[in-house]
Formats: sequence, structure tokens, C-alpha cells
Amino acid sequence: MSKAQAAGNPGVALESGEGGRIAPSQSAVQPPTAPARIRLPTKLFYGLGSVAFGVESVALGSLVLLFFNQVIGLPAPWVGAAIMIALIFDAVFDPLVGQWSDHVRSRWGRRHPFMYASAIPLAIAFYYLWNPPYHWSNQSMFGYLLVLLVAVRLLVSLYEIPSAALAPELTPDYDERTGLLSYRFFFGTLGGTVMAVLAFQVFLRKDATHPLGVLNRHGYSQYGLVSALVILVTILASSFGTHGRSAALIQPLRRRLGFVGKAREIVATLSNRSFLSLTIAGIIAAVSGGLSSGLGLYITTYFWELTPKEISYLVSFGFVSAILAVSLAPAVSRRMGKKRAMIALFAVSLTAGSIPIPMRLLGLMPANHSSALLAILFADAVIRDTLGIMGFIIVASMMADVVEDIAVNSGQRSEGLLFAANGLLQKCVSGVGTFLSGLLLNFVHFPQGAIQGHVDPAVLRHLVLLFVPVSAGCNALAIAVLGFYRIDRTVHQRNLERLRDAAALAETSEAQPLEGVTPMTRVI
Repeated sequence: MSKAQAAGNPGVALESGEGGRIAPSQSAVQPPTAPARIRLPTKLFYGLGSVAFGVESVALGSLVLLFFNQVIGLPAPWVGAAIMIALIFDAVFDPLVGQWSDHVRSRWGRRHPFMYASAIPLAIAFYYLWNPPYHWSNQSMFGYLLVLLVAVRLLVSLYEIPSAALAPELTPDYDERTGLLSYRFFFGTLGGTVMAVLAFQVFLRKDATHPLGVLNRHGYSQYGLVSALVILVTILASSFGTHGRSAALIQPLRRRLGFVGKAREIVATLSNRSFLSLTIAGIIAAVSGGLSSGLGLYITTYFWELTPKEISYLVSFGFVSAILAVSLAPAVSRRMGKKRAMIALFAVSLTAGSIPIPMRLLGLMPANHSSALLAILFADAVIRDTLGIMGFIIVASMMADVVEDIAVNSGQRSEGLLFAANGLLQKCVSGVGTFLSGLLLNFVHFPQGAIQGHVDPAVLRHLVLLFVPVSAGCNALAIAVLGFYRIDRTVHQRNLERLRDAAALAETSEAQPLEGVTPMTRVI
């Protein structure tokens, strides 16, 4: 069989890692050619780009609901609805970007054209999100918020999905991927933490006219400007810093597939058992994440009665958690294996995060404004966030390992589609979680323009009694679903060997196919 015949023969199938056989319409897999070990500058530049995602995630997850509800005056359900609609638009857009970047051919590779294109428009949209016009009606302000949220979400995806998809291409090594993604989570946490600290310590500090700094409208304007500049600089720096690697990365074949062929590839990619395990768990956890993002600042401000300065200290401990997580995650993953390590880390993190509020309701926590309370909340945050970040680092590395598992089964590398699809339903459901936050605030009759220390204790008690069991229950169920993931070190190494064998066979023009292996065209 010739190379051309091998590449285009739809009747030849790879042996499925899950016992089945799939006959792809065209095999187009290039085995990883990147070195197993990555130099430190590449890791740093790759991770740096996630600063933009960290800034956007914290801002849209925690601040935007409070800003537009308590400062601008939009009803909380309206703000929650705008957030949810924007996330749904984003979720539809993400797979399109992922699929598009998987098939782009350019001298800059598959990913970098998208990364460069996102930088300036995203910075502009983010700035205007925090600088809405004065004295607009609620209906007009809702439209303004929705347009800006959609723009920011879509432009972040235009950068984040191609950037995240670089990880499986930069290294095929099972353990090195965890180390590489540690840098990504470190910088993402760093970006969100630093900007949150600046927000509460500098931009939203109290003054003579704003005794509660989080209601300072001018401070949000300054925050938007600085955040936009940070986003612009870090995206461009990361893109330039990894640009030199683009020539060594995978280039897709020039080929034409009809609708049926593309649909088969997408189905083969998204039906992988391990991928489905990670995605379904993420969907369940996204409900909890949406609730936590939407209500977290309300709980710290009104339930625990922390000042903006104290909130900034609490947030700053995220930097400590990020350092610990980056240092520990690769070693724990290497020692325990990714799946066992991830389940253990999330379980302990969930337990730690669920303790303080029930203890307060039982009268077992120190009084608000006491140093003992701050110490407990800070210690709990460090433990919870360190273990949680470690778990997310390992989950991202597990998702990267799914790339080769799918390639063995389907004959196609689809990193962009894979990372995008993993977040699609999660984003939709996260939007539902944020929308539910607005509904819960409305349901418990939480007041607008609320003054710290003057909110009815019954309202606060009702709010946390709804929040805690839903959030903890969703997280526990997500951990259980992650148990169905099946790729370990042995399976991953076998997948790499099968891809190399298939590519080597395709190099021999008259070679006969090995049993259970599809010849695949080597892409250059």
C-alpha cells in the first residue's frame, strides 16, 4: 500500500484504546516531535499568557455582579442573566475556534495567529466593561453589559483556546506536561490574585465619600484601565515568547472534508470515554463554581464582614497557594499517578472549603472582626486553594493525555477542539450557576446598596443555607465522576508508541499495514 493510499483509505482503522474500532475518513496524525523536556524560558512565556485569563476570570466571576448590581443599580437577576447569556455565546464559539485552529496552516503554526489577533480588541473591550455610561436606563444598561460581556468572553476564547492547545504539542511526556501546566496555573492564579489585591487595596479602598470601598464607581474605572493594559502586555509577551517554537509544532494536512467527514471526526473526538469523564465532571463542578463566583464576594463582605483591605489580604494568599501548588503538583502526580492524586486532592480541598460556614452557624467560629477569625479563614483558604489548584493542574495534564488517546482511536489530532469542547458545557452551566446566584439573592430579598453590618442576619443565614449544600454536593458528585477516567502512564506510553509505529509505517511507501494500526501521513 502506498503512502497516498494509506493516508486516504477510509477502510483502515486504528485499534481503539477502549476495545472498539473506528474507521476515520482520513488519517492525519503526526506523532509528537517536540522534545520531552522543555527549557525554562519556554515554560515561563507559555505560562505568562494565562495572566490574562486569570484577570478576566476573577473580574467576571467575582466583581462584575457586585459592580453592576450594587454600584450601577441593575437588578441582580438581570446581571446574572447577562452573564449567563454571554457564557452561552462563548460556549458555542469555543468549539468553532478550537476546530478552526486545529486546521489552520500558516508560517506561524496553527495557534499563534489567533493569539496575536485577540490582544488589542480584548484589552479595549475589557476597559469599556468597567466604564459604562452614566444615567442610562436599566434596559439600555443591560444591553451595554451584555454586548461587552459577550465581546470579552469571545476574545478571551480566541486567545485562551489556541494557547491551551499548545501544551500537548510542546511536550509528549506524561510527567513533563504536568510541570508545564503548573506554570500556566501559577501565572493564571498570579494574575487574578495581583489584580484582585490591587482592586481592594488601591482602587476600591474606602474614602470620605465611600465608607465601603467596593461601592466606589471611580475605582472600578481605574481597575478596568490597569487590567486592560495587563491583559494586552501579557498576551503579546506570551505569543512572542513561544513564537520561536511554532515552526516545530504540528501542521495539519491540506485536505478537503465534506460535512459528513468533519462530523465523523468531531464525534470520534468527543466520544472518548476519558474525555467524557473529565467533561461531565467539569459540568457538574461548574454549577458550584458559578455559585461560588457569584456569591463569594457577598459572603466575605456581608456574612464574614471583611473589609476590602482584609479581602485583599485573603485574596493575596492565593499567591502562596499558587507557589505551593506549582511546587507540589508534579511530584504528587509522579508519585501517585494523575488520577489517584487528583481525586485525593479534590476530596480534601472540598472538605476544607466546606467547614467554616457550618461552624459559624453552629456558633463555633470566632466573632467577626476578630484576629482569630481572620487567621482561620486565611489558613482554610491556603489549604483549600493549594489542594484545589494542584487538582486542576493535574486535570489539565490529564486532558492533554487524552489527545493521543483520541488520535489512536480516530486518526486525527484535535487539541483545539478537545480543549474547547471540554469547556463548552462547563461554561454554559457555569453561566447557569451565576444566574442562580442572582436568583438566590433575589429569593432571600438581599437589599441593593447594602451596608455592611446592617443586613438582616436571617437573610444572610438563609443565603448560606442554600449555598453550602448545593455547592458541596455538586463538587462531591464531580469527584465521583472523575473516577471513570482510564488513561494512566502505561496507556499513555502505549498510545505514543502506536502513533510512532503508524507514522514510521507511512514513511515506507510500499509497507504493509501492521495489525491493529492505521498508516498515518506524517505532516510537515
